Amino acid sequence: MSIFGSILHKLGLGGDEKKAEETTNNEASGTPQGIMDSSAANAETPAGAESVDVEAILNDLAAKSNENLDWKHSIVDLLKLLGIDSSYAHRKQLAEELGIQGYEGTADQNIELHRIVMVKLAENGGKVPSELLA
Repeated sequence: MSIFGSILHKLGLGGDEKKAEETTNNEASGTPQGIMDSSAANAETPAGAESVDVEAILNDLAAKSNENLDWKHSIVDLLKLLGIDSSYAHRKQLAEELGIQGYEGTADQNIELHRIVMVKLAENGGKVPSELLA
């Protein structure tokens, strides 16, 4: 399963790897990185999919965690909270899945990776706070 597919699965967004791959492959052939159509952030839940409150799930996991994880701002903390390897190699693989080329793990790239993950969660039926999509 892809890393993004694992994220979807952990959040109860189906985790259907084929759907995740279609979503990430559409990104690779579509809009250049860093330029996102604002309508993507406001996309409706895909047909037949239930909306999942991503913020509520992650806040609940954070409350139960022994670590102080800032999932709203840190891709590393988001992955840790979901029990997914947050190493550079895995973040690089996730970046590649989402169409980010040349990922080196810089602070700016981690911020962008986090934002794109949030946008993709919203596109896959996740209810994500608007401030995390900008």
